[in-house]
Amino acid sequence: MIEKRQFYIDGAWVAPAEARDFEVIDPSTEEPCAIISLGSAADTDRAVAAARAALPGWAATPPAERIAAVARVRALYAARIDEMAEAISLEMGAPIHMAREQQAEAGIGNIDDALAAAEQVVWNAPLGDHAPGARILREPIGVVGMITPWNWPVSQTTLKVFPAMIAGCTMVLKPSEFAPLDSALLAELIHEAGVPAGVFNLVQGDGAGVGTRLSEHPDVDMISFTGSTRAGRAISRAASETLKHVSLELGGKGANVIFADAGERAVKTGVRRCFNNTGQSCNAPTRMLVERSIYDDAVEIARAAAEDTAVGSGHEAGRHIGPLVNATQFERVQDLIQKGIEEGARLVAGGPGRPEGFNRGYYVRPTVFADVTNDMTIAQQEIFGPVLSIIPFEGEEEAIAIANDTPYGLTNYVQTEDGARRNRMAQALRSGMVEMNYRSRGAGAPFGGVKSSGRAREGGVWGIEEYLEVKSVSGWAAE
Repeated sequence: MIEKRQFYIDGAWVAPAEARDFEVIDPSTEEPCAIISLGSAADTDRAVAAARAALPGWAATPPAERIAAVARVRALYAARIDEMAEAISLEMGAPIHMAREQQAEAGIGNIDDALAAAEQVVWNAPLGDHAPGARILREPIGVVGMITPWNWPVSQTTLKVFPAMIAGCTMVLKPSEFAPLDSALLAELIHEAGVPAGVFNLVQGDGAGVGTRLSEHPDVDMISFTGSTRAGRAISRAASETLKHVSLELGGKGANVIFADAGERAVKTGVRRCFNNTGQSCNAPTRMLVERSIYDDAVEIARAAAEDTAVGSGHEAGRHIGPLVNATQFERVQDLIQKGIEEGARLVAGGPGRPEGFNRGYYVRPTVFADVTNDMTIAQQEIFGPVLSIIPFEGEEEAIAIANDTPYGLTNYVQTEDGARRNRMAQALRSGMVEMNYRSRGAGAPFGGVKSSGRAREGGVWGIEEYLEVKSVSGWAAE
C-alpha cells in the first residue's frame, strides 16, 4: 500500500493539521492502492500563506531564471516518465501503454509548450510611436489556486503549474482526490529542481475541504479550475466575494460532423477518438453527425469498430481501453446508457453492464447508439464514458444547427475533403476549438471553449497570459 499522507508546503513535506485518511481505489480491481490525507481549511491557509510570502521574490526573479527552473523540472520529469505513467495507470485506470504514450507524455509536451511560449512573451514593451514614454508591462497575477481533475491528471496539472511558474506566480495545487499520486510525484520533481520554497504548494483534499477554501480565500488572486460545469459554477460563486480572476475549463459534448466524401476511415477514427481514455475526455467527439447518404453504412462501421474495441485492466500492456475511474462514474454511465434505451435510441453495440468476463473493476461495454435525436439525454449530457451517439443530417445547414444545439462549446470536429466547406464549418461552429480531418491543431494552439465549457485558454502564449496582468504606464524614462 502506497502512503502519501503529507502535503508539500513551503518547500517541505508536512503532516496535515488533522488526520483524515482517504483510500485511493485502483479502478481495475476495486481494491485500495494508496492512502492520502484529505486537507482542511487550516492546511489550505498554511499553503496560501507560504505562496503569498514567496510571491514578491519569485515575481521579481528575472523571467530567464524562472524559465530555467521549469527546464530543470522538465529534465527530471523525463527521467522518471515511466514512474509517472505507472502512477496514472494505478490511480485512474488508464492502460499502462496509453498512460505512458499519451497521459505521461502529455505532461512533457505541456512543459515543452510552455518553455517555447515563454520566449514569445513580451514582458515590457512600448505602446507605440504615437505615445512616447508609454509602456505596457506584463506582471504575474499573484497567488493562484489550482484545482485539477482525475481524467488527464498530470496533463491538466502541467497545463497550469508551469505557465504560472514562468509568469512569476506562486501557487497552491489541489488535485483530484481520486488521482493524487501523479501530483505527489510532480511535487518531488519540483523540489528536486530547486524551485524556491513557497512557489509551488500541494494540498491533497476534496472540494469541500480544500477546493472551496481556495476559491473563497482573500489571499488567492486567481482560481484555475478544470472539471465539471456544475463544479465550475460553484467555484465561481465562492470566488465572487473576493472578486478574484476565475479561469474555467469545463465539460464538452463535441460534434463530429462527417460528410459523405470523408470515407470509411473517418467513421472508424471517430469511434476510436470517442472511446480513447475510456471516453473520459472533455473534448471527446461523442456526437457523430453523419450525412444521410452514408448513414446506414456509417452505423455498421461504428458497430464493428465498437465490437472490435478491447477492454482490459490498466495494468496490462496492449491497445485496449481500461475501466472508468470509480464507482460513482460507473453508475452514472450505466444510468445514461439505460436512459438512451428508454428514450428510443437504437442500441447497435454494447449496452448496460460490464463486458463479458468481468465481475470486478469499473469496466463498461463500448457502446454505440444510432437514430439519436439531439433532444435525447445522451445527446445533451456529457456522459464521460465510451458511449457514442450517431445522428443523421441532410446538409451543411442542418449539421451546423445540430452541432451548435448544445449547452457546451469545447471542441467540434469536421470530416470532409471539400476545403471551402471546412472553412465555412470552422467559422459557423460555436466552440473554442475545431479540428478538421483529424489533424492536430499544432503545438502552441490554445485549449479552451465557450458557453458551458468555460472560457479558459490553456497552452501556448495564451496559457501564460492567463496568469499575467497588463499594466499601462506613462512617463517611462528612456534607457
